[in-house]
Amino acid sequence: MRLISRSEKQTFNFAKNFSKRLKGGEVIGLIGNLGAGKTIFTKGLAAGLGIIKNITSPTFVLMRVYPVKSRRIKQLVHIDAYRVKSARDLTAIGADEYFGRPDTITAIEWADKIKKILPKTAKFVKIIYQQNNLRQIIF
Repeated sequence: MRLISRSEKQTFNFAKNFSKRLKGGEVIGLIGNLGAGKTIFTKGLAAGLGIIKNITSPTFVLMRVYPVKSRRIKQLVHIDAYRVKSARDLTAIGADEYFGRPDTITAIEWADKIKKILPKTAKFVKIIYQQNNLRQIIF
């Protein structure tokens, strides 16, 4: 599926609506250049899951876990692989222990850098920044 987003708000709302389809256990790999909208997409996912807390990219801490008040989904794990040298950096902090957990949604920015540790069921969202603030979102 492809769609064109004309603003951050549209990207946010697409992700918010997309989150309604999640059942738990999904690993969502976000791919795109700096400024493409990966964090905005994650903020939309969080809003759709009912998370009110301000979501920021965990570039320096690598991973943040946000509680979700839902019967089936209990947490959103937000990972940023931008600074990792190898996938082992994430396994060292236990990030892979969240992958596929039925009570967890995992969103990973720069997922293309760590594909080898992601489950085969991971879903990828590629965000391509185009001109005039347009973004192509490929799912």
